[in-house]
Amino acid sequence: MDSHKALKARNFPSAHEEARTAEELVEHYQNGAYRMAFADTEFLLREELRPIRMQLELLKPELVQRDLKVESTIVIFGSARIQPRDKALELLEAAREGGDAAAIHRAEKRVEMSRYYEEARRFGKLVTEGSRDLGEPVIVVTGGGPGIMEAGNRGAHDAGGPSMGLNIALPFEQAPNPYITPELCFQFHYFAIRKMHFLMRSVALVCFPGGFGTFDELFEVLTLTQTGKSRRRPILLFGRDFWGKVVNFEALVEAGMIGPEDLDLFHFVETAEEAWEVIKHAYTLDDPTRVARQAKTPSAG
Repeated sequence: MDSHKALKARNFPSAHEEARTAEELVEHYQNGAYRMAFADTEFLLREELRPIRMQLELLKPELVQRDLKVESTIVIFGSARIQPRDKALELLEAAREGGDAAAIHRAEKRVEMSRYYEEARRFGKLVTEGSRDLGEPVIVVTGGGPGIMEAGNRGAHDAGGPSMGLNIALPFEQAPNPYITPELCFQFHYFAIRKMHFLMRSVALVCFPGGFGTFDELFEVLTLTQTGKSRRRPILLFGRDFWGKVVNFEALVEAGMIGPEDLDLFHFVETAEEAWEVIKHAYTLDDPTRVARQAKTPSAG
């Protein structure tokens, strides 16, 4: 080692080095008390260490994204149950063969809703291609599962770009969809921390039809924006017909539960192209060389 490097050498071994060295001795102490605290999984999983685990869960994805230079994201919310058209058609054919009227009706609805899978896929592709062409890449982020989430990641993959998946550990098996960039595929235990990561770098949030999980994500964003806890950014709801049936926003205004101005917090869109144009206009004011520039600094909320 030359003298210049010696001046900058570590004064103490790294935690990784010490943990590796200590691990060679641990086998002689079966109760695990000798194992260093940060290398002891059983200790870290104790009930009393929940605050530490929450902090680690917040910090790990943050540091990985910093290392990979992820600065701006567009988040896609939506149902895990919406399927691509070819799969929906297969299920419809099977239902017709079975002859159950209720099953046929459900399968027909799946085919109808499959258009949102195709729109989410095209939107993910548009975002990836469009932002790359403008010189400031924006990463598509989804919940990492099937359905609309898969479609968003798949669209980015179609465009040859990266995308992120924020999976959540659930009692039933849920594997990440195969279109997520492996280095940007995270798994969370805490819903709250996961939802923070959805918002921290987002320049826009796009919500497709969905159920309880989608509603939870959408209304948290609306609440944070309405109360000023989070900055304004485009919030787009795909499918006015769907959202108009499941949420009567006008009735909330009429009852005085929200103000008329709160209806301006979101926009209805019907196509991938329309959604991308709304986002571009929100950030560029018709100057296509400045997309997302105003939103490059992550917000921790």
